[in-house]
Amino acid sequence: MAGEIPFTYLRGLYMTEDFAAGAGGRDLLEKAPAADIVTFVSDEVMRHMSGTEHPQGVLALVDIGAVRREPLSGYPAIFLEDIQDPGNLGTIIRTAEAAGISAVYMSSGCADILSPKVVRSTMGCLFRVPLIRLDGEEFYVEIKRQQEQGVRFVAAALGGTRAYDEISYDEKTAFLVGNEGNGLSARAIASADEKTIIPMEGHVESLNAAVAASILMFEAARQRRV
Repeated sequence: MAGEIPFTYLRGLYMTEDFAAGAGGRDLLEKAPAADIVTFVSDEVMRHMSGTEHPQGVLALVDIGAVRREPLSGYPAIFLEDIQDPGNLGTIIRTAEAAGISAVYMSSGCADILSPKVVRSTMGCLFRVPLIRLDGEEFYVEIKRQQEQGVRFVAAALGGTRAYDEISYDEKTAFLVGNEGNGLSARAIASADEKTIIPMEGHVESLNAAVAASILMFEAARQRRV
């Protein structure tokens, strides 16, 4: 477990004796809202609880209300269509915070944000980055709604007319990133205001979805710094 725990939503805290004896464990014990929510378990029990071979020695039971649902003010935002790999989704969420993204919008075909692998991959960012899941038609309706408010949608897609670093993201921008195997659907591409590509050398045809999303988000962050 990493990142800041939303203590107001904390319902249980499980840790091994070794973890509790360290600086991180002592800090958590001091911040825990009540002693009765803390349970000490053996290393073997922790391995079974965490589902990983080498757990960190601490797990938290947190109310689902700790996950942010309302977007932050400003842009850019990112829209994810059918990102199915939990590791990719978790990495994108973690990168979104690092790059200053205002919200992550997900279609109903995306992986469950509460699956263990997604939670671990976000390294605590799950509780700080606004995550908005849009079922079915709502995903495309939201794209249209934001476009009517002046948001420009840039899709990462083959056949893009300009390289990602040739586009200015200083206005209201939202990125569109698609499924690992198939990319964005024809409908999503058609809804975009512009298509962009990430130039590559060698014989590589495409990048991992999380890598492509990270490149776009950090290019927008770089332009804001400049």
